[in-house]
Amino acid sequence: MDYKTMLALALPLSLGIVGVACAIGLGKVVSSAMDATGRQPEAATKILINMATGCAFIEALTIYVLVVVFNFLGKI
Repeated sequence: MDYKTMLALALPLSLGIVGVACAIGLGKVVSSAMDATGRQPEAATKILINMATGCAFIEALTIYVLVVVFNFLGKI
């Protein structure tokens, strides 16, 4: 198996691993935010803002990996 074939298999696999990890992270963030909102409903706005910021950073990680994979595969 040559280098390009190994790279063509490894890069999408790494993207899948990052996608699963980010999905788990998003699930934990949203779950914690819902628990916190249930405990303190009056702080729901602050919790929502912090949750949205955290979700944006997690999603940005996935997009960065996607761009790197496309870059390595020569699609960009």
